[in-house]
Amino acid sequence: MLVKRSNGRLEILGMIIVIIFMTLVSRLAYLQMAQGQYYDRLADGNRIRLIPIMSPRGVFYDRNGVMLVSNRPGFTVSILSISGPVPDEVLAKLAGILGMNVEEIKVKLSQHTGSFEPVRVKTDVGTDIVTKIEERRSELPGVVIEIQPLRNYVNKELGAHIFGYVSEINEVELEKRKADGYKSGDIVGKFGLEKLYDKEIRGTDGGNQVEVDVNGRPIQVLGKKDPVPGRNLVLTIDYKIQKAAETAIDEQLMYLQTKTEFVKAKAAAAVVINPKTGEILAMVSRPAFNPNLFNGGISSKEWNLLNENPYHPMDNKAISGEYSPGSTFKIITGAAALELGKVTPEEKILDTGTHWIIPKGNAGGEALGWINFREALSKSDNVYFYEMGNRLGIDNLEKYARMFGLGEVTGINLPGESEGLVANRRYKEKVYGEEWYLSETFDAAIGQGFQLATPLQMAMVMSQIANGGHRYKPNLVSRVIGANGEVIKTFAPEEVGNVTISDYNLNLIRESLREVAKEGGTAATAFQDFPIAIAGKTGTAENSQGSDHGWFVAYGPYEDPRVAVAVIVEQGGYGSSSATPIAKKILEAAFNIYTIFCKKKE
Repeated sequence: MLVKRSNGRLEILGMIIVIIFMTLVSRLAYLQMAQGQYYDRLADGNRIRLIPIMSPRGVFYDRNGVMLVSNRPGFTVSILSISGPVPDEVLAKLAGILGMNVEEIKVKLSQHTGSFEPVRVKTDVGTDIVTKIEERRSELPGVVIEIQPLRNYVNKELGAHIFGYVSEINEVELEKRKADGYKSGDIVGKFGLEKLYDKEIRGTDGGNQVEVDVNGRPIQVLGKKDPVPGRNLVLTIDYKIQKAAETAIDEQLMYLQTKTEFVKAKAAAAVVINPKTGEILAMVSRPAFNPNLFNGGISSKEWNLLNENPYHPMDNKAISGEYSPGSTFKIITGAAALELGKVTPEEKILDTGTHWIIPKGNAGGEALGWINFREALSKSDNVYFYEMGNRLGIDNLEKYARMFGLGEVTGINLPGESEGLVANRRYKEKVYGEEWYLSETFDAAIGQGFQLATPLQMAMVMSQIANGGHRYKPNLVSRVIGANGEVIKTFAPEEVGNVTISDYNLNLIRESLREVAKEGGTAATAFQDFPIAIAGKTGTAENSQGSDHGWFVAYGPYEDPRVAVAVIVEQGGYGSSSATPIAKKILEAAFNIYTIFCKKKE
């Protein structure tokens, strides 16, 4: 009986063992056959990483093929997470090497949760940091060094406000651009053309499928996808003119600060444009900044220097600076008065130094006696144009100012443009709740009071006088080309407005502006012996915060205008002495006059 019971128990135990074995075999078969590929992928995920290869951004060239913005190789420190969170002691060691705060690194890691891609911690590090990391490789599991293309602004500050700069995408930008394929860690344009044409010039990233060891060090490359470079931009900018304009402004500002009473003349702007097409040949804003500072993430010290500078180096004053146009506005007042028949070219008006209705007068109390239109514009007589304002009224002044494109953005392909302000009744009523006074019309007629314009807008005004009244949309990009040189897109001149003015009146204005640059005119000192015939207008704008701003606008050659220029010097005093010398050097570069002089000497 005892033997039978023992055999029964053994049989039951054997059956249990068989069932367990069958269950294990079945499970193993299921995992191997049905779920094999799934777990194989998980295993690969522990040892294989896709390391992105950043695509180089498109190159910027000037109109003649001179490279202005390129790319260069640089070292980037990244963290390649192997198995779970990176230990705090690793982060502390890395932070010490990079001169960063541990929390900064943790924030970057938190933005990439669930991603197997490397997290870029610091870009454009020096070889000294690379060496330190390699020496302590065993202490820094998951830390890798990547070689990536970094933006190279070849001439540093030159063209900074045109090109802009690039930096890592932030959370707000990422939220807006996710649908377009942007992701955390991407380098994007933040300002200027870099921002506006980011999609065209950013290219498509590639990647290496790499097997790594437990420390995150690459063992072998299992596969590779080459990055596709971004498209290149051929700009309308002429490097020679751009360089001359920047040098001229820097030298003039230094002269004003050290050799004259205008010690606060530390900001200026200039725009050079082709009046026949709207192409921008040069654009300068001072003070400026070096876009290369943003490559590796700008330091707090450098950022504070820029951000706390009272002259705002990050602002593109050429398109966003709003200034009273001063006497340069007399071109518009004169055009309106002639075209509406409020004055004839021959009529003479008595200038006794002050107007007979409201005691507003000329600078320094100057009195020119009986003068006609040509004399008044070439000598920039205030009393004459006060009377033109009196005859026109503010509504007609507003009408013609808007006809010339003031009071609205020009539409240039740069972000951050200001629209300025055209003096009008509605504005004063809305902002101040007051009616309009005749004295304010007088101010408006000579470009003071409520009138505000950007340097670009005044360059456009001069262009319309030069080209017969056509307003072309200003443009900075000539062509978009592929990496192999194929033309992807071209930009043709686009007319966006027209000034209604007779040929007779237009020619009278031109002749008067030509007199400005001749003996007796307000710009005679700079241009009376200039080998190219120039038409221009000086201006001095009152500034409640300090010294007056100086203006000069011009075009040339007089008979066949190819270049129009506008220059403003903040707190530089009279335009004839502060802005005109800058314009002269710009025009010398535009017309190769330096070369002509050199040949004469030889």
